[in-house]
Amino acid sequence: MTSVHRTRVAIIGAGPAGLVLSHMLTRQGIDCTVLERRSRGYVESRLRAGVLEQNTVELIRELGLNAHMDRDGLEHHGIYLQHDGQRFHIPMTELCGRSVTVYGQTELTRDLIAARLESGGALHFEAEVEGVHDPDSDHPAISYRFDGEEHRLECDFIIGCDGFHGPCRNAIPEHRQRLFDNHYPYGWLGILARVPPSTDELIYAAHRDGFAMHSMRSPEISRLYLQVTHDDHPDNWSDDRIWEALEARLGTPGWTLQRGPILDRSITPMRSFVAETMQYGRLFLAGDSAHIVPPTGAKGLNLAIADIRVLGDALIAHYLDDDEHPLKDYNARVLWRVWRANAFSNFMTGLLHNAPEENPYEHQLRMSRIDYLHRSTAAATALAENYTGMPFDASQRFMTPP
Repeated sequence: MTSVHRTRVAIIGAGPAGLVLSHMLTRQGIDCTVLERRSRGYVESRLRAGVLEQNTVELIRELGLNAHMDRDGLEHHGIYLQHDGQRFHIPMTELCGRSVTVYGQTELTRDLIAARLESGGALHFEAEVEGVHDPDSDHPAISYRFDGEEHRLECDFIIGCDGFHGPCRNAIPEHRQRLFDNHYPYGWLGILARVPPSTDELIYAAHRDGFAMHSMRSPEISRLYLQVTHDDHPDNWSDDRIWEALEARLGTPGWTLQRGPILDRSITPMRSFVAETMQYGRLFLAGDSAHIVPPTGAKGLNLAIADIRVLGDALIAHYLDDDEHPLKDYNARVLWRVWRANAFSNFMTGLLHNAPEENPYEHQLRMSRIDYLHRSTAAATALAENYTGMPFDASQRFMTPP
């Protein structure tokens, strides 16, 4: 027997996007239910991005969910770029008046889950969605299996925050979709190490052996990356081999990379994906269900939150102001930012990574482009504007400091 339930907004996926939306709606008294196919432990342990744009930080503060982020997050006012062993600084706040905050997606997700459960909001883990029904009608519904029983959730709207492999995008008829996909011929070997960071801000390094990056998660935990082939495996990399490659690619005169115990290692493939149809009837997509970017530009999580800010405001306008226009315009209002984030992520990826067949001429062209960022305030400002994040409102323009 199937149990039937009712909610106004059904959210599939308990990542940051779905959880932030649930808090935006609940704060305005709009009933919503979050369904997540994974366990709470799995969701809270996934290693993901760690750079929050200023807009993302401001939204978390607006929702009153910032206590841990403000305590443990590390505000950064710039990044370092490096080529041929020469390192220079991009002073983002000085150039565009904005900053980023290093705060792990894992920690943010834990904060959002705890607050959702403490408030009594509906959040069901290990709820396997089996079908998305009638999204183009006035009465959409979701069938799912939870706690060994079949359930049906009837709602006004379905929000797909269910990732690339989730069911929501596939509920849109194929002839209505417009998809773009690009795979890169390399990946990132990422490690989490119990060692204080050897840098005060992130380092992005281009090297003849491949890209390397030094990031961090806290004053005691470092996060580092190496460019590897797309078909490499973590077992091919011993601790010593990892540290030696990082020292070679990140090394500069007078600077020392501190070593420590490696707590986790994994390889992330590099790809770009855009589904331009992000709304179909009463079904709306946000985050990885609609778009994926390579991690070089630190855009994935932030782009998902930007979708949600626009979508959450549109749903609030629908329920509180009886205004349908923001929901109807959702696709157009977010797609410009989706493509801008893809363009920037592609730019940073191509700038810093060695292509498999890169010849000496092509290598020198890349080095010249990096050097131009060092010498040109205009070029550095463009990078700073993109890195710290586009405005939520497409009509806004950047106002850089004089």
